[in-house]
Amino acid sequence: MDADQAITREPRAYLTFVFIGLTAGLLSGLFGVGGGTVIVPLLVLMLHFDQRRAAGTSLAAIVPTASVGVISYAMSGSVAWIAALILAAGAVIGAQIGTRLLPRVSQAALRWGFVVFLVIVIASLFVVIPSRDAEFVLSWWNGAGLVGVGVVTGVIAGLIGVGGGVIIVPVLMLVFGTSDLVAKGTSLLMMIPTAVSGTVGNLRHHNVDLLAAGIIGVSACTMTALGAWLATIMDPFLSNVLFAVYLGVIAVQMAIKALRSRGR
Repeated sequence: MDADQAITREPRAYLTFVFIGLTAGLLSGLFGVGGGTVIVPLLVLMLHFDQRRAAGTSLAAIVPTASVGVISYAMSGSVAWIAALILAAGAVIGAQIGTRLLPRVSQAALRWGFVVFLVIVIASLFVVIPSRDAEFVLSWWNGAGLVGVGVVTGVIAGLIGVGGGVIIVPVLMLVFGTSDLVAKGTSLLMMIPTAVSGTVGNLRHHNVDLLAAGIIGVSACTMTALGAWLATIMDPFLSNVLFAVYLGVIAVQMAIKALRSRGR
């Protein structure tokens, strides 16, 4: 048994898994994200997981978490089903491209580019307030756009391990004009096939702690519905402000990683 496995079997680790799951589940339902931006750093910092194993465990935990979130949003009719499948198909293709490009691309440059993207999105969230009455009507033009967004999201996920709702939700709101609720519900649905595909690959390479993923996933499920409910009763502007804060935290994390990689 390696040191990582020994740590994850300590009694305090189980409580940590539950805490991580509850936190990720609430944010997942509230913002339409998978929760990986919470799960991965907490597993690394609090339980000293290897980065790859943390990412694989997080992806496995996202499957049940996103599923509960989709059900919650679907109950209020806030899921664009076909759009989510188009995004997922593009993301699966993009992830393969991203992993192949990984050895050839500067991680620092990618991270700084992503930080710039997040800063632009954060600024836009204070200017463009989505309408709850907005409907997403699928056409050939925006269908092609969804494929492109899915591919780009997959490429970024494959290159720097960040993607999903962090990209999909703001793009659906700011570019495609959907309501914030539809953007979140659609984002969660798009993650499920992507997470399943990634988890299968990670299992083959032994990069998933199934016990940790199970505890985190089940714990997250208990809070995802609450987060989704809070999103439906929250004022769209307040929702944008909170999402901007969340993205700001991610931008800071990414900038720190970029600075550290430059110093090596």
